[in-house]
Amino acid sequence: MDHTNFAVYSAAGNRQINEDCARAEQHGDVSCFVLCDGLGGHGRGEVASGMAVETILSELKDASSADAEYLAAAMEAAQARLLQEQEALHAESEMKTTAVVLMTDARSAVWAHIGDSRLYLFYKNKIVLRTLDHSVPQMLVLMGEIKEKQIRQHPDRNRLLRVLGCEWGTQRYACSEPRPLEKCQAFLLCSDGFWEFITEKMMCKYLKKSKTAAEWLRMMQEEVQRNGIGADMDNNTAVAVRL
Repeated sequence: MDHTNFAVYSAAGNRQINEDCARAEQHGDVSCFVLCDGLGGHGRGEVASGMAVETILSELKDASSADAEYLAAAMEAAQARLLQEQEALHAESEMKTTAVVLMTDARSAVWAHIGDSRLYLFYKNKIVLRTLDHSVPQMLVLMGEIKEKQIRQHPDRNRLLRVLGCEWGTQRYACSEPRPLEKCQAFLLCSDGFWEFITEKMMCKYLKKSKTAAEWLRMMQEEVQRNGIGADMDNNTAVAVRL
């Protein structure tokens, strides 16, 4: 993997505080990309997202390969830390966050997510897959009650079914199987404030037109900003990775 071909972007939108947080770290052959979107309606969203990103990256720094077990342990550690902090601050109803994490090594990629922050995988400028949101509209899509494209404008779009920082008895995050890395692949991690204002068609168009991750992300960012004019724009954050 070209360890320089990634880019990170985050903006507050029309909000006073940016409760999104995204970072990338590389250790040897292993690259880790993390994006979290703190839940503003619960307060302390920026604390929750920052803490989750920091904890996940800390847990992954000793990983020698892209491995789902490392990812699961990192997600569990972030969950435990948030619950511990909530208890210490008597803030049990606050400090919640989504999370999407991508790990790559020289051969493969693996990812995990919870909430409605997404990971898209592209191959030859086309979308191969995206993670499924843990949200009410995504559930309605799976039940056949609304179409995929209706998620963006659905009145219950912000109603999440799973996040870090809520007590759970069983695993609530989703982890992928390892996927072989190939040339012409690209990944996009993004918060809902980002994907709300750009279609999958435009993501692919800009991927095809660009040469680097930074150029691709800049084109998408400009599209998001244009489409967000006059709208109540949420924090919007993305990480672009190209192979």
